[in-house]
Amino acid sequence: MTAMSNLSSDVTELIFSYLPIPTLIRASTVCKLWHSIISSSTFSQLSTQSQKYPWFFLYGIHNTSSNFNQSFAFDPVSNLWFRLPSPTFPSQSSSFLGVDGFFLITAPFFTFSPILKRHSHSTSPLRFSRINPLVGVFDSGSSSPPSFIVVGGVRFIGNLVDIEDRLAVEIYNPNSDSWLLCPPLPADFRSGNSSQSLSSALFKRRFYVFGIYSCFISSFDLHTHLWSEVQTLRPPGVVFSFLISCMDRLVLAGICNGPLGSSFNLWKIEEATMEFSEIAIMPHDLLYGLFDGDEEDKFASLKCVGLGNLIYVFNEEYHKKYPACICEISSEDGKCRWRKVPQLPSPVNKFHKVVSFSSTVSLHSILQSEGGGDVVVPLQPMFD
Repeated sequence: MTAMSNLSSDVTELIFSYLPIPTLIRASTVCKLWHSIISSSTFSQLSTQSQKYPWFFLYGIHNTSSNFNQSFAFDPVSNLWFRLPSPTFPSQSSSFLGVDGFFLITAPFFTFSPILKRHSHSTSPLRFSRINPLVGVFDSGSSSPPSFIVVGGVRFIGNLVDIEDRLAVEIYNPNSDSWLLCPPLPADFRSGNSSQSLSSALFKRRFYVFGIYSCFISSFDLHTHLWSEVQTLRPPGVVFSFLISCMDRLVLAGICNGPLGSSFNLWKIEEATMEFSEIAIMPHDLLYGLFDGDEEDKFASLKCVGLGNLIYVFNEEYHKKYPACICEISSEDGKCRWRKVPQLPSPVNKFHKVVSFSSTVSLHSILQSEGGGDVVVPLQPMFD
């Protein structure tokens, strides 16, 4: 402490900028000087770890008792899992989902909450209350709160659902607290218009929708509010795949059947032409380490989320306590580096549904509550 206290605030700030978020949170409680440095807005801009390495969030939902719900967050920098307070899930758990920076409830009312925060906000009602939609969050202006785009899903009226209705796209304007109705998903997606069969990616002011099994792809222009022509994006041998926005590129990630058996591949997508080129294959031992046995359909429970330079691949079934691995795409040479995510420590409940997403984590938002108070959600590291 004596040596550290003799350093200038600039040098101390530089040292702190290399630390992972959980360590910074603990350091902020050491003394008033360290807290003031770490909680300052200038330090938030200097510390880019959270922007470069998005976290992986896993929310487990139990249909019969909320006491068995569990919530976890994985920090790839410290390589640790953290247990989070479980949010109060609605009775319709399929209306709960997460996107970058927020978790949301879409039915019966649209409610959003910043991740790692306890407070939530409700908007004016959606024109079409829906479950299992695709949701994207984007900046609507330099000083405006975030906007949301809601695409597809199943219409929710009371306790009834309508799977036939092609619901209009709705865009939330935070300044007027109103929803703008836009054209619905193209008719090609009629047979599967919910997040159970679709994946999405927000890239260069376009919201891409991709059929996990159909391989149909189309994009919605956030300026013109028009859909592009529907195309098919299916590399040879693909069984199912997910579309992900990674740094300066679109990436397709999925299971592929080839002459040597099944593999998990990554392809870079040229958004202008929808041409694809393979960039990586998951190591065989990592892929098969995500499963217990040799069931023929075992890959069906594989899911994939990603953001920034990280892609998380995980098993949404209980096998081995929801195992996962990471692929890091280097911003310098574009090479992909794979590694295993540590196992969730016991006890881990068996869930009826798993909601998972990748999100950047803002140190400033954790340290500062709305009133400028202390840490809103304490992060408790979990060791096996």
